[in-house]
Amino acid sequence: MQITSRFTVAVHTLLAIVYFGKEHKTTSEFIASSVNVNPVVIRRTMSSLKNAGIIDVKAGSGGASLAKDLNQITLFDIYNAVDCVEGSLFHFHENPNPACPVGKNIHAVLDGYLIAAQNAFENELKKTTLGDLTAELERNAKS
Repeated sequence: MQITSRFTVAVHTLLAIVYFGKEHKTTSEFIASSVNVNPVVIRRTMSSLKNAGIIDVKAGSGGASLAKDLNQITLFDIYNAVDCVEGSLFHFHENPNPACPVGKNIHAVLDGYLIAAQNAFENELKKTTLGDLTAELERNAKS
């Protein structure tokens, strides 16, 4: 299963706001040119990030800015803000056959492992901040 591109678009959006924000108005049109998507996609992304308290957006063409310190925004925060996964990471097939020994027991056998995998993934996202990514972006942009 893939996580939707909303997550990477949101990270890209935030990095563009940080990277260009001091020199340019970071409007949806401006950011869309970096992400190479329709500005409507960026407006939806920015709306989700604003609702999560991650960015502030000025009406009209005022642009966006961070509402928090970039070292306080984790990939997990971004992941949650844009709802790139509905519910759990793994979608279980709806109706395993209760008359079958495998179907009857599949949840008991597999659920714990899937929950552990999702927890590991989410804990990994919590380790990386927007500040970490910004520092890496700046190093890469210089070389």
